Amino acid sequence: MKMIVAVIQDKDSNRLTNALADHQYKTTKLSTTGGFLKEGNTTLMIGCEDHHVDGVLDIIRDNCSQREQMVAPISPMGGNADSYIPKPVKVEVGGATVFVLPVESFFQF
Repeated sequence: MKMIVAVIQDKDSNRLTNALADHQYKTTKLSTTGGFLKEGNTTLMIGCEDHHVDGVLDIIRDNCSQREQMVAPISPMGGNADSYIPKPVKVEVGGATVFVLPVESFFQF
């Protein structure tokens, strides 16, 4: 058995959880916050048998798209921040960060 932990952007959350449910995969949804953009993320925990891992990864890949987003950089440390005018930069967001972990035992009470 495997535990798949997928960190996705909030915008992809409903689409992905619906697609997983359509294929009978149960998920646990956690609200999380990203460290880089400080924006909301969703972390899904998905338990499945070893032979279902590729299917789950395909569903995640198909439902979590990458996109560009404009963000304002953080002001530089030190110096006079009053004259600092941040120029927005494009960063790539979305997609998914996925961890596949072995599960030694599973209990449901």
